[in-house]
Amino acid sequence: MAGLTPSQLASFQENGYLIIPDYLTPEEVTSLLTETDSLLDSFPLESHPLTQFTTGDDEDSTQAHVGDDYFLTSGDKVRFFFEPDAFSATPDPETGKPTLLKPKKLSINKIGHALHALSPPFEKVSLSERNAAIASSLGFQDPRVLQSMVICKQPSIGGAVPAHRDSEFLYTNPPSAVGWWFALQDARPGNATLGFWKGSHRGKKGGAIKRRFVRKENGHGTEFIENDGPGLPRGMEEEETEGPTEEELEILDITAGSLVLIHGNVLHKSEKNTSPRSRYAYTFHVIEGGEGWDYDARNWLQPPENGEGFSKLK
Repeated sequence: MAGLTPSQLASFQENGYLIIPDYLTPEEVTSLLTETDSLLDSFPLESHPLTQFTTGDDEDSTQAHVGDDYFLTSGDKVRFFFEPDAFSATPDPETGKPTLLKPKKLSINKIGHALHALSPPFEKVSLSERNAAIASSLGFQDPRVLQSMVICKQPSIGGAVPAHRDSEFLYTNPPSAVGWWFALQDARPGNATLGFWKGSHRGKKGGAIKRRFVRKENGHGTEFIENDGPGLPRGMEEEETEGPTEEELEILDITAGSLVLIHGNVLHKSEKNTSPRSRYAYTFHVIEGGEGWDYDARNWLQPPENGEGFSKLK
């Protein structure tokens, strides 16, 4: 099974991301959308803790990043996280619980975080020979899959994701994370598509990981802390430079079925979806599980308790 071509690899290394059009067949896209709809229809609302997903990383945010047990124990489960804007400002006077303004399936921010292990359609697309070949092209010795999720970006309420680098959230020493991001629907400038600061992963562009998103030491909640470990993947060098500017931001136009590979150190974001069109995407991350790369014990997402570690991609 062929991996990346030399020109694709060079583009990824230069820009920090790579778009591969038509990576999924129309049948595969339909399969994942059908599974997503089934999951959204069938999860029980009555027993759900109504956990809302927010990054807590925006200057305008009044909420902390989600950090309850429902979130922190989702690494080997399929769980559902609501959009904060899906609820009314005041709780139900009888139950004291937040009141949904929309049907539940139109109120979910994302479904995660072990779709690749627990959902056959997502497993088939994730743990494939083709993805393993791409990981090999990128230099992975023992690629491991984690944090698989459907990002829904619901019409009119799909929340913004502020500028970040993925290795801040899935830190290995040294950094190794790469994201696989599949468009299940067209992602265009009008419905909160991805935006990248091209080349911002490289040391000379200030791409080192300066902070990490971790569990609080008391075990309750999450927080950002200063990174005191290596900030760049092995073989990359850091230089003192000014960070990327807004003028360098590139907004992508991505058709359904495309794969976007995302370097763990590249700076990227997406805006709130104010359009009447949803923007479903499926994403998972790959980290290096080989000797010499340590997955941090304080990362918010931890390996399954069965002792087998994260899913092997090969």
